[in-house]
Amino acid sequence: MTDRLRIALAQLNPVMGDIAGNLARARKAHGEAAKLGADLVLFSELFITGYPPEDLVLKPALQADARAAVEALAGDTAGAPAILIGMPLAERGKLFNAVLLLEGGRIAGATRKVDLPNYGVFDEKRVFAAGPIPAPFSIKGVRIGVPVCEDIWTDAVTRQLAEAGAEILVVPNGSPFEAGKEDVRLELAAARVKETGLPLIYLNQVGGQDELVFDGASFVLNGDGKLAASLPGWREALVITDWSRDGNGKWVCAPGEIAAGEIRAGQVYHAMMLGLRDYVNKNRFPGVVLGLSGGIDSALSAAVAVDALGASRVRCVMLPSRYTSRTSLEDADACALALGTPYETIEIERVVAAMGETLAPAFAGTTADTTEENIQSRLRGVILMALSNKFGPMVLTTGNKSEMSVGYATLYGDMCGGYNVLKDIYKTEVFALARWRNEFSPQGALGPAGRVIPERIIEKPPSAELKPDQTDQDSLPPYDILDGILECLVEHEMSFADTVVRGFEPATVKRIEQLLYVSEYKRRQAPPGVKISARNFGRDRRYPITNAFRDAR
Repeated sequence: MTDRLRIALAQLNPVMGDIAGNLARARKAHGEAAKLGADLVLFSELFITGYPPEDLVLKPALQADARAAVEALAGDTAGAPAILIGMPLAERGKLFNAVLLLEGGRIAGATRKVDLPNYGVFDEKRVFAAGPIPAPFSIKGVRIGVPVCEDIWTDAVTRQLAEAGAEILVVPNGSPFEAGKEDVRLELAAARVKETGLPLIYLNQVGGQDELVFDGASFVLNGDGKLAASLPGWREALVITDWSRDGNGKWVCAPGEIAAGEIRAGQVYHAMMLGLRDYVNKNRFPGVVLGLSGGIDSALSAAVAVDALGASRVRCVMLPSRYTSRTSLEDADACALALGTPYETIEIERVVAAMGETLAPAFAGTTADTTEENIQSRLRGVILMALSNKFGPMVLTTGNKSEMSVGYATLYGDMCGGYNVLKDIYKTEVFALARWRNEFSPQGALGPAGRVIPERIIEKPPSAELKPDQTDQDSLPPYDILDGILECLVEHEMSFADTVVRGFEPATVKRIEQLLYVSEYKRRQAPPGVKISARNFGRDRRYPITNAFRDAR
């Protein structure tokens, strides 16, 4: 039995379905850890396939390829560090979310996830069977308990592992980012440590996967509940932790580096940046193209894109109509200049006029309304999609969560595109993020430091500029009021009565509730976007399109 142990934490960014690539990533990390004298290398949940695999994991070919990759990786452990790695394990007609122990050149054991999450973004009960309560692994004579992610959200698995003689808890995770969630994770881990008296390693995935972003931010707690080490968020890291027995024979992790914390704005901005970067790069787009209107939504979207991808991979296009103000033209130009991105102007007035002439017979006898306004937006979408088709960059849409909530977005217009970094960001937070970005240079950003969003863009009243002298507040309440109501109705599913008690005018709440429900069909057709909150539109909040229920009667 050893009195010392070196455990390497491989906080890495797997690519969904890239089994050969993920195997290569694991082998590289394993080789580096071996040079550092590691006894064990820990990888994140379902690392070999990527997480979450959704129904892709049901393909027998994927299961077979994953098994072959892990068997090949097991061969690397002969005379080298042992490995704990996640993979889908098919056994006797069932499929498990499993972690395999690779040691001595072979697959030496497996543990299977017990508590399968089936809420929010998770559908694991759809594809996996629940495993039995696992027994600890013996690695160099040390009994290692391996609860998988959700298994530590209650005490059942960890308690039984402790009763079975586990000495250290090692937890591989695929825990997606939500603003404020890092405190929840730490509190849950601390609760399991307090209950069992065992130290705990929390190893999390990092990187973007469609709408989800994994922030990493892995950590180690000793048996006294104190933080021994924490890894940085938003980037890959391979960190060695050194363990030894204390005078009572308990395992203790030696103090390591503690990553600095972040305020909410920094967390959210990094999530948007990493989510976009991985969506573009993992799907092999050469870059993005977006309409730069001179407004704050497109300016912040452009800033995130430049920070994520670099200015040369972001193409900004001003698409002015007769209603575009001189101020907007100047502000868009100043923003593109500050970001250093390619920028051009394509006027849409001739196309708008041609569309008007084409529709004139069908529209005879009617007066102009939002139909004509939306035509402008849709023509802009057509132009941006044409640039995308011709040159390859993905169209980045720029609408925010406030607009998406109440349908203040044009289907096949400003909703036209492949991805949206503001999809889960309310308008009031858009302003806060713009101010934060002007004051701070994000970690890993490829864009310029300093002010990149002109102050006038932040200060001026928002407007779609689809008719003369238009502002958003012509048809919506002020954004602080709107977002406050939406916080109640969307984030907390509060009743009409409870929302009104918060101080909001009943008629306004009733109107916003109506807009929220009738706009569901639009949201179903919106592009994916970075999940920030616990109730993003899409996988978290799944409402029927056909829906006659109204709480405000």
